[in-house]
Amino acid sequence: MVYRWDLDKTYLHTEFDTLRDLVRTAFEPASRKRTYPGAGTLLREIRATDPAAIFILSGSPEQMRSVLEAKLRLDGIRWDGFTLKPSLRNLVRGKFRFVRDQLSYKLTALLRSRTNVSPETEEILFGDDAEGDAFIYSLYADIAAGRVSQELLMKIAEAADVYPEDIPEIVRIAARVPRRDAVRRIFIHLERGSSTGGFGDFGRRVCPFHNYFQPALVLLGDGALDAQAVLRVGADLVVAHTFNPEVLVASFDDLRRRGYLGKAVVDRMADVSETIAPSTFGQASGPLRSLFSAMEAARADLPEEVQIDPVTEDYLALFAKDRARAKAGKRRARWTRESP
Repeated sequence: MVYRWDLDKTYLHTEFDTLRDLVRTAFEPASRKRTYPGAGTLLREIRATDPAAIFILSGSPEQMRSVLEAKLRLDGIRWDGFTLKPSLRNLVRGKFRFVRDQLSYKLTALLRSRTNVSPETEEILFGDDAEGDAFIYSLYADIAAGRVSQELLMKIAEAADVYPEDIPEIVRIAARVPRRDAVRRIFIHLERGSSTGGFGDFGRRVCPFHNYFQPALVLLGDGALDAQAVLRVGADLVVAHTFNPEVLVASFDDLRRRGYLGKAVVDRMADVSETIAPSTFGQASGPLRSLFSAMEAARADLPEEVQIDPVTEDYLALFAKDRARAKAGKRRARWTRESP
């Protein structure tokens, strides 16, 4: 399994909606950068599963590499590849749109990286709702699976206002990717507060989430994490970030209602339920026991298996809808920041 993580608004609190935000972010030292609650713990638990690789793909400029790497080291994160955006190089070449463009940058980086891993490798991706991560990741997944033609890819690139001279390179790299349905999950952090319903067209392969306990539960159901790892993520949220039992239960209930969890999640938690004690989890043991009780009570209503369906919507129509969603999210974030 290969994991691919975005940084800004997925792992790190980052503001980049205005020029002032960009300048402040560029000069902020590693010690001042903030990680979303539970993100570091989940990523360390993922590393403990000994995955084939953890690749970080960020839209931050290449000039921020040293400070971003320093922040990850402070958090105890180990990675295998770290790709940053060559913004300055493209600005010098007069490609000013590249600074805001995510589709051509991220899609090209994903496709190029895919050509360098074993064709049998499966993938799990993490992004956010600030830009077009759900769309880009889904498009990448379906290119690799052979469900997107070269003609459709070119039309999408044109709709995304990709520089015409860059489109042939994207198509060429896409043609080199071994065809395999390799992307198992796409997790989208709802940093903008987007509605989960706004991602329905992406299928259940895309899982929007409110906090990092939620992807931990889904990964448990998928067999990618064990129950002890999930309990440690929950305990971190309770102890270090003052999550109460109601938040953990609500996180589970939200995923249950949206159809992301099956009976296996409860059964795997039951196997380790006896370890939920103060001697192991300290003050988090009470909230974790409350969570487990709620999960047991809901088991009968969960399906035996969870179907992971991909995108069924036309990609050109989906691109327009997702761009409108992202713009609405930016307006909502700006209004929230400017409100008294």
